[in-house]
Order: sequence, then structure tokens, then C-alpha cells
Amino acid sequence: MRQAGNSVERKLDALNFFLADIRDGLGPYLAIYLLTERKWDAASIGALMSLAGLAGILAQTPAGALIDRSPAKRGWMVAAAVGVTAACLVLPFIDPFPFVAATQVVAHAAGSIFAPGVAALSLGIVGPGSFARRIGRNEAFNHAGNATAAAIAGLCAYFVGPVIVFWLLAAMALASVAATVSIPREAIDDDVARGLGAGTADDPAVHEQPSGYRVLLSCRPLLIFAGATVLFHFANAAMLPLVGQKLALVNRNLGTSLMSVCIIAAQIVMVPVAMLVGRKADAWGRKPIFATALAVLAVRGALYPFSDNPYWLLSVQLLDGVGAGIFGALFPLVVADLTHGTGHFNVSQGAIATATGLGAALSTGVAGFIVVRAGYSAAFLFLAGVAGAGLALFIVMMPETSPYQGRSATTSKDRPARVMSGR
Repeated sequence: MRQAGNSVERKLDALNFFLADIRDGLGPYLAIYLLTERKWDAASIGALMSLAGLAGILAQTPAGALIDRSPAKRGWMVAAAVGVTAACLVLPFIDPFPFVAATQVVAHAAGSIFAPGVAALSLGIVGPGSFARRIGRNEAFNHAGNATAAAIAGLCAYFVGPVIVFWLLAAMALASVAATVSIPREAIDDDVARGLGAGTADDPAVHEQPSGYRVLLSCRPLLIFAGATVLFHFANAAMLPLVGQKLALVNRNLGTSLMSVCIIAAQIVMVPVAMLVGRKADAWGRKPIFATALAVLAVRGALYPFSDNPYWLLSVQLLDGVGAGIFGALFPLVVADLTHGTGHFNVSQGAIATATGLGAALSTGVAGFIVVRAGYSAAFLFLAGVAGAGLALFIVMMPETSPYQGRSATTSKDRPARVMSGR
């Protein structure tokens, strides 16, 4: 497998950095804008966010299938960036709920292109042997972009107001489009990008054409991994909102500022964690690293109830940077291991992302119910228990998927393992 040149790798770095602020559109800033500038009530904002989130979840699998099938991966990513930005930039000029909701449904559906698109470009450029290192680097630049954008948005919003996030989004979108089109078309191997073998001595094609989708459903490790990721997101999704609520209860005036600190601090921690995972995932194996993410998540949930002190809550929240940093860098690697040779790498990512999105959506509802009935401590301990159950499932049932464990992944003698047999 050929290695990507430094110039192409730097363009991938730029793409991940600038896409960080585009993937979720306006994200949490939308609620602030609608509340403070448009004077929407909380129920309308919640309904809007639910519709937009559901659209993004339902679009994940079709988006993965589209990226698998289409050779115009860069074109679809450019179209998605333009779509997300256009949908958000029209918001200051419209007010009725149906029109605002339509823009955010479009933005979230279009945004589902980015994750499989970046993973496909990366795999198609560097190949399976260097994919772990590349994904770790992707995640590091993505988290750095998130932290930078959040810091700029927070600082500028203080002086200009919430509307500044619209212009920041537009600027990041233009930069992401420039980074995407700068990647040479000839640098991308479309067969490798979708999970087919390259047809070389180093990476022989398992299937000359994509296999049937039934092979994915018959792969027991893939189903186990999907279950573990659903439990991870079910346990993780509600923790940050609950922490934000506790911080607001402690100090209503600083609740929003403290929440921003939580987000930025966790993103900063994710950068070195993602880089470490990218460098060591082949040598250490996927299983112990992903198990660490689940264990850290369980510990994090168990630690929150010890104190309501903001410094304690912020300190514990830093563990989110460890768990999320590991998950973001490892998820596409395991899926790539398990689908290599099928031609369904990206649609598999999308299908699992759909399931995990539903798990995350249920998480906030269940946790909120527990808070009302038994309090915040009970909710945190319940979420910690879910993470612990995911850890037990993963350790007992999940096999190691790395074909490179304990050795260099880039030597010509290494060949990707074939694990689609359902072992």
C-alpha cells in the first residue's frame, strides 16, 4: 500500500480542523440564539432540537451507503458543507417554526455526510496499514478545531452577541471547502476507501465486488461492537447535560460560562488522547484501549455524586476527554477491521452511528426521569452502571480485531486480518 505524501496529509489535517465546527451546524449555540434573540420558549426549542437530531440519526446509514458507492466523495462533502452553512445562515431572516425546523433538518441530514466522508478519504489515501495513525491524527485536529471554534465563539459573542456564531460558521465552511478540493482526486483509491482490498500483494482483494449486506448481519463481532457502542453512548450522552444543570444550580450566573469551560477543557484533553490511540492502537490492540474508554466512563459517572463543588465537577468532567478521545479514534478502526474486504465500511459506520444516536437520545430522557424521581446522584450512578455493563459485555464477548497487534502495521509483510467470518 502506497503511503500518502506529507502535502496530502497536511490537507487532511486542515480538513479535520475546519470541519470540526461544521459537523453539527450551530450545535448548542442555536438554542442560545433562539432563546435570547428570538425569545422562543423552551418547549419550542426542545421540539426543534429533537426534530433536527432525529433527521441526523436517520440520515447516517444512507449517508454511509452513498459515500461507499460514489467516487465523488469530495464533491459530496463540499455539497454537505455548503448545505449546512446555507441552512444556518438563513436563520436570521426567518422566524416561523416550520421554516426554522426545515433548515435544521436539512443541516443535520447534510452533516451526516462528514464522518463517513472523512473516514473514507483517509482510508483511501493512506490505506489500512497507516489507518490507525491517520484516524488518531484526524481526531486530534478535529478536537483542536472544536476547542478553537468554541473559544473564538465565546469570546466574540461576549462583545458582539450570539449572531457572531453565524459568521464563524460561514468562515469555517469556506475553509473546509478549500481544504476538501485541495486534496488531489488521484490520491484517493475508491476501492480501498469503501473497505475493499487494494488488489495488491500487500492487500489482496477479498471480494472483487462488494459483498451482500447479509455478511454484515452475520458478523458476530460487529454486532457485539455495535451493542457496546450503544451502551457507551447511552451512558455518556446524558452526563454533560446533567453536569451543566448541577453547575447552574450551584451558580446560576456562571452556569453557561462553566459549561463552556467543561466543553473546551474536555476537547483539549481529547487531542493528546486521540494522538496516543492513533500511534498505539496497532501495537496494543483495539480491545484493551476501547475497554479503557468504557471503564473511564463508568468511573466518571461514579465520581460525580461525591460533591457539588464546581471545581470537583469540572475536574471529573476532564475524564470525558479520555473516554471520548479514545472512542472517536477507535470507532472507525474497529469497523474497518471488521468490514475489510466487504466494500461496506462506510455504510457499516452509518448503521452503527444510527443505533448509537438512538441510544444517546434515550439516555437524556431516562436520566431526566431518574433525576425527577431519585435525584442527580442516582442518575449518575445509573449511567455508571450502564457503562459497567457495556464494559463487561465487551471484555467477555468481543475478540481482538487488530491484524497488527504487537508489530508494525506498515511493513509489506503485514496483511489485514479477515474477521467477517463471524468468529
